[in-house]
Amino acid sequence: MTAATSQQVVTFRVGDEHFAADVLAVERVLRHAAPTPVPNLPAWMEGVLEYQSRVVPVIDLRRRFGLDEADRPQAGVRIIVFRAGDEWLGALVDAVLEVANIDPAQLSPPPPLFRGLKADYVRGLLHRDGRMVILLEIERLLSATEHLELQRASLGGASSDG
Repeated sequence: MTAATSQQVVTFRVGDEHFAADVLAVERVLRHAAPTPVPNLPAWMEGVLEYQSRVVPVIDLRRRFGLDEADRPQAGVRIIVFRAGDEWLGALVDAVLEVANIDPAQLSPPPPLFRGLKADYVRGLLHRDGRMVILLEIERLLSATEHLELQRASLGGASSDG
């Protein structure tokens, strides 16, 4: 694998599952701080946080992916701030693991069991260190409709402060 063919990803854990995202989509990894709740958001939304003078919506990836919330450890919980185009999005994860080089040729397409919205935000699957890692397409974590809902909710929450 050469530097020209490798891709850097940030790997992280949500529940017992391992995920990865292109390192270029990661703006920052923050220690967990409770986001400000915003009314009328979907259950998988934690709320919003202010980061670098921006209102950033925060998704709980456990809820978004339908994983068990009961055994979440608090010690390693982080918020990854992703850049998706000109929008920023926070994602609550159980632990950030590493920045790794992967060979894009090792990526397998999502299997048929990934249907609907899930297929949209899964770029592919790869095996690292004996584990399956799901490579996410960060720009597609939210549907167009969800983006609009969040913009309206975030603007409503931000304008009520000032």
